[in-house]
Amino acid sequence: MPCWSCRHPSPVRPRPPLARRARELGLAVGDLPTGPHDALTDVPGIRVGHTTLIRPPRVHSGVTAIVPDGVGPASPLPAGVFAGNGYGKLVGFTQIAELGAIETPILLTSTLSAFRVADALVGWVLERPEGADARSLNPVVGECNDGLLSDIRSRPVGEEHVRAALESASDGPVAEGSVGAGTGTTALGFKAGIGTSSRRLPLAGQEVTVGVLVQANFDGTLRVRGRTVTPADVGLPTPDSGPEAGSCMVVVATDAPLDARQLTRLARRAVYALARVGAAYGHGSGDYGLAFGTRPLGAPAGPAGLPDAELDSLFIAVLDAVEEAVLNSLLMSTATTGPGGDTRHPLPAAPLLALVG
Repeated sequence: MPCWSCRHPSPVRPRPPLARRARELGLAVGDLPTGPHDALTDVPGIRVGHTTLIRPPRVHSGVTAIVPDGVGPASPLPAGVFAGNGYGKLVGFTQIAELGAIETPILLTSTLSAFRVADALVGWVLERPEGADARSLNPVVGECNDGLLSDIRSRPVGEEHVRAALESASDGPVAEGSVGAGTGTTALGFKAGIGTSSRRLPLAGQEVTVGVLVQANFDGTLRVRGRTVTPADVGLPTPDSGPEAGSCMVVVATDAPLDARQLTRLARRAVYALARVGAAYGHGSGDYGLAFGTRPLGAPAGPAGLPDAELDSLFIAVLDAVEEAVLNSLLMSTATTGPGGDTRHPLPAAPLLALVG
């Protein structure tokens, strides 16, 4: 049975035929310009890698790695985290909240694979020069429940898959939809997955970039340009059942000179932005925002600090980028049938445009 390791550009798991991103369909969100790839990797020093596991009909899962250059126990990056609804297993949450820093790459995966992934991440960091002297380490691993479309109890993601995602991480375009940690996820009645977007804006006399990446797997009713969009509205069958459990991991990166408290404020906006696309924030939902800066803690370069009054434009950038990233996750995914016969379809472009113009 096939087991694919996806990288971008990938000869194994290409962009789905006819799939187009929101911006390519004229559904850009907001007025701010994007970076060259409209992706998290537009933030300098950020790389993304995926390992995608597909073993039909039972396994549709994987892992996604977000790798900031140089991050390690001796070179942490400022970070903030926010739980909109904390029914989730975000490994490393409490230390980020307490100390305002990350010291490893950020990995996303399936709920019951999160603990194996965290162990593999620890081993990978300890082997590297930046982890050579570490006697404590806080791995950061987020998750969504892909149990509707994958045999989650089999815990298919192993150490080799984690290492492949970390080692394949690259800058440039980011594969979206049914790849990596988004291979088996659903959202708003559709097949979802990984989505990404970015914004550029002037701030404190310089141009800064904000990038986001979402692992979308939450309940609710999709809203596009203020209009609700159900599967039936775009000619798809109405799902018989909802997600196994709703969740969304949103990761925000920026080169703006922010401290941990200010990054926590960005993380909150990342979760708030899900309401724009119709998130229900239900009881079983793990809705997390994690925001980090690429300027190492204590770095002397750049402004000493940014007044909070200047954060408004960054808040807008995050809200817009998260909304667009979720739309990308829905538009770029691939129809998937799970082991129980449940099928989820991507958001089809032509019927969507007919509804919302």
